[in-house]
This record gives sequence, structure tokens and C-alpha cells, in this order.
Amino acid sequence: MADKKVQKRIYTLLLLLLPIGIHAAQPNFIIIVADDMSWTDSGAYGHPTIKTPNIDQMALDGMRFDQAFLTTSSCSPSRASIMTGRYPHNTGAPELHSEMPATQVMLTKVLKEAGYYTASVGKWHLGENVRDQFDLIIEDKEGAGTQQWIKTLQERPANQPFFLWLASNDPHRVYSPEKIKQSNSPSMVVVPPHYPDTAEVRKDLANYYNEISRLDHDLGRVRAEVAAQGITKNTFILFLSDNGRPFPASKTRLTDEGIRTPFIITYPQRVQSNTTTSSLISTIDIFPTIADIANIPIPSTVSGKSFLAVLENPQNSIRNRIYAEHNWHDYQAYERAVRNERYTYIRNALPELAATPPADAVGSPTYQAMRKLRDAGELTALQMDSFTQPRAVDFLYDNIMDPYSTVNLANKTEYQSILKTLSADLDKWIQSTNDVMPKELTPDLFDRETGRMLPIHRNYMK
Repeated sequence: MADKKVQKRIYTLLLLLLPIGIHAAQPNFIIIVADDMSWTDSGAYGHPTIKTPNIDQMALDGMRFDQAFLTTSSCSPSRASIMTGRYPHNTGAPELHSEMPATQVMLTKVLKEAGYYTASVGKWHLGENVRDQFDLIIEDKEGAGTQQWIKTLQERPANQPFFLWLASNDPHRVYSPEKIKQSNSPSMVVVPPHYPDTAEVRKDLANYYNEISRLDHDLGRVRAEVAAQGITKNTFILFLSDNGRPFPASKTRLTDEGIRTPFIITYPQRVQSNTTTSSLISTIDIFPTIADIANIPIPSTVSGKSFLAVLENPQNSIRNRIYAEHNWHDYQAYERAVRNERYTYIRNALPELAATPPADAVGSPTYQAMRKLRDAGELTALQMDSFTQPRAVDFLYDNIMDPYSTVNLANKTEYQSILKTLSADLDKWIQSTNDVMPKELTPDLFDRETGRMLPIHRNYMK
């Protein structure tokens, strides 16, 4: 441990002593984060109708990861996990809106110490205690922050390598059609089987598509500016999402609809164009990978693994399991999951509760249309999933044969060996990461039928 600290200090000192030209040769890093975008919802990942020309071109220019996973399908805990390289329950902020302690070491802290300029522009969802781990924070709550992305790129210090965390508000709800160029028609929508194919659902999904198209435009502007500055070759750009789409059976869920993320990297200096990889990657692996590329020692607090070897050869792999968790996000919850290349096992500690989506999804036109159809007895068994209670304790899904996680295999005799193996893996992970279920869980903040804040919690957001 002492050797690592000495090594880091020496490296930082050397950076400060280097001539400006050499110092500037350090790689730059840009992470572009979508807010509530499912992994399949772009042309790059096979969606037939959503207009995402810039995301699609990014995939052609770099490497597309087909098996990249989040540690949780919940906004702020997911971002805290990415930035610390730790699982949500290890960050001190495992629930939505919870505050990371100042003692948590974020990626930007080690980059700053190594001479990097660091900036966060857009949605700020990392808490108040860690603001000093960025040089610049331009916070945005109204969805206009992407206008500052280009300005920040242009006004960055010229004599420093840089790290930019560009956090979009798209495609997060609430959708405002008057602010969106209507380029995705409801008639072109592909309705996932979890939702009924109605006019309300199609319009809701079309508005979601439109916000993805707006995000796509912003991503394209960033890449164009990087090219205009002549720094494309030496700039690592990563595009991903913090969790799945804000619809039932997606956001907050531990199935692929919730935790699988779009994940595309361009970095011409080290990454070949138009490549894909099926190697399992967790978002806790981003921190150590960037540190590895920048030749900066990886702190002992980091739980992830560098996937630099995968960038250099997409056939390489660094892990055979990923792990994820579901804690409070508007509603009481406690679930844990392990996924290998084929199967997902989920353990649910609160089977008495329904799998209610987050409050913004509950209040959505889609969910409200589903409520009416439920009351009329017109939903399929799969579409009833968000309303059903009690639920199972154990879930097992075959992600190859059943990509939408529609059939729970946990009680089928022929899958007991797989279930036992994955359950044991999950137990080991829980123990090794000191994952202890709280004696008292945070209660529901919103009504599960309407999405409105419960009267006893009216002061929560003040």
C-alpha cells in the first residue's frame, strides 16, 4: 500500500516537471452519459427505427461492447459506482439521492493528482460531498446543459490533458413534446412485449425515441469538436447509459432490460475501428481502465478490473461474472443479481412487494394505460409483471433463448444445477464485498398506483 502511494507521488511530480508538449501527449478522456436509455435503443445495437446516426457512426469508428453491464439500474447509485469503481453498497450511496461520503475516491481525484483538468457538465447526480474532486462543475437541471459541452471543450486549459464527464438529461422523463423535434413517428415504434401496443404507449415511446435522437445530435457535436481541435487520435470517448429506459420492466430492474447498457468506445490510438466484443464488462471496470491507459496507479478502493486488454484485442476477456443490486429507488426494494455470459440469477428479499417501476414511470402514459387494461383484464401475464404480488424469491433467466426475461426457470428441475452454482456465486460476492442487508429499509416515498408523493413524505424534496 505504501509503495503505491510513493509511486503515485513520484508519477505526479514527473508530470508536473514535464515540458508542456510532452504533458499534453497524455490521453484525454470524455465520458458521455445518457440518462435512462436502454441498451437496444439505437441503430448501433440493432434498433430498426430510432434515428441515431452519430451513435451508429461512433460504433463504426470504434469498439461496440455487446455484454456491458451496470451495477444497478438506478441513476445516482449507478453514477457513483462508475466514478468510484465500486459496487453501490460500497460507495456509501446505494440508494437514489443518497450522498457519497467525502472519503470516497473518485476517478477525477486521481486524475487531478496526476495533472489532469477535470470537468462535469450537465446533470450533476454525484452528491455534495465530492464536488472538490472536479476542477469545474457546470450543473444543469433544465436539459440545456449540452450547450455547455462544446464551450467547455473549447475553453479547457490548453496545457493539460483533460477528463470530461458530459451528463445528458436525455432521455429522462418528463417528456416535453414542444421542445422536441418530432422525428420519430409513433407508427414506427417497436413495442417491447412488456407493454401493450396502444396509441398511448406508442406516443410515449416515440417521445422517448425523440429524446434519444436529441442526445445523438449532442454526441455528434462533441465528436465534431474533438475532430476540429485535431485531438481525435489521442482522445478516449466512451458513450453509455446510467440505467434502462424509464418504463415498466426496465429502469430499476436487474434483468438485461435494466442493467445492460450501450457501451461504445472510440480511441484511435489504441482501439481499432468497426470492432465488437462479447467480453463481459462491468461499469466498475471503467475507473481502472482509464487509470491503466493514463499509466496512473489504481487505488486499492477500486473493485473493478481494467479492460485495456479487451480494447487491444476484442477476443480477450477479463471476467466471467458481473454483479448488480437493486436498492431503494422511490419504492422499497432489496434484490441482488449475478449474470454470466448466458444466465441471470436474481434473489429477491422482499417477495411480498410488487416490482413497481420508479415513480416517473408509474406516472407515465404507458403505465397509466396499463393500469386501465389491467382493471379490464386485458393485459398478458408478462405485462402483469409490474403489478403481480407476491413475487418469487428466486429468478433465473436464459438470456440467449429468452432475451426479454419472460420465463422464470428457477423452479424447473433441469435448471437446478445452474441455479445452485449462480446462487453460490452470489453468496461469495455478498460476503466478499461486505454486503449486509439493513435492519430497516427505506419505505415507499410515492404511491405505487399513481406515482404521486405520499402525504407523509411531502417535506422530503424541500
